[in-house]
Amino acid sequence: MRVFVCEFVTAGGLRDAPLPETLVPEGMRMRDAICADLALLPGVREVLTAHDDRLPAPSDAAIPVPEGADPWAIWSTLAAQADVVWPVAPETGGLLAAMIRRLGRGGARLIASDVEAVETCSSKSATARRLAVAGLPHIPTFAAAAAPDDLPWPRLTKPDDGAGCENTRLWPAGSRPPAAPGLIVQPYVAGIPASLSVLVRPDGARLLAANRQHVAVADGALSLTGLTVGGLPDPDGALARLAQDVAAAFPGLAGIIGIDIVLTPAGPVVVEVNPRVTTAYAGLHAALGVNPAAFLPELIRAGTPPALPHLPPATQVEIALR
Repeated sequence: MRVFVCEFVTAGGLRDAPLPETLVPEGMRMRDAICADLALLPGVREVLTAHDDRLPAPSDAAIPVPEGADPWAIWSTLAAQADVVWPVAPETGGLLAAMIRRLGRGGARLIASDVEAVETCSSKSATARRLAVAGLPHIPTFAAAAAPDDLPWPRLTKPDDGAGCENTRLWPAGSRPPAAPGLIVQPYVAGIPASLSVLVRPDGARLLAANRQHVAVADGALSLTGLTVGGLPDPDGALARLAQDVAAAFPGLAGIIGIDIVLTPAGPVVVEVNPRVTTAYAGLHAALGVNPAAFLPELIRAGTPPALPHLPPATQVEIALR
């Protein structure tokens, strides 16, 4: 089969704009890891890609996206040639939902969550409401202009429609956080920042690795500087159960997704749900000792994908981003 891997940033989605320093390294790591894993699968005879021509090509066969070109037209052509399409994009601004809609028109199988799940996860306030209904531990979330006076300090502000640490700021007691439209405020939750890499299939959800995130704060601005894939143990299975509960609370999630959490003395608290592959994928194969792409049902031409073997504790894999 042919598989088209389309990572928004590196595939030319920003060809007529400056390349963002923070997104390019993460996008390249995800794209290259996905392509490498697909190339190892016996049923995959060709991996199709496009690339912003300002960046190194992932392969000699990659289709360049030059200045002035319409990346969506190029992607649609490649999607029409593929049996399977694996779209990767931030869910912000409706980007991931748009890719799923447009690249799925040709009839190829999609390694992607459904649009409704993506749209829910793209809003931090909608995510918090869904988690609350499911009775799952989450961070209280308010529109910045409607923050209650008794909300604990310090506080975080971030875009409601945002990914990761994008435009996330920490505010100490006595400060005056902005109350701009589209901004949300949350109490800062002390603990270990982490993420869960989770395989979601029709037959259930499975925790693949619990990853420690390395977050820096400079002049109040938060940034993800790296992560340790497989860096956190789950001796009592609490993280695996949380992954299953979150997947059940968001019908339509599919593929290998990420769940950001904070590990507190009282237990894990969910920060957000990433309805797509995340940067941690770049270290998953090495951490697990197995190819995670081999367990995706969309890559099985006929029949049932293999069950995951018993996974020993993951080997820690460091990913530096800054």
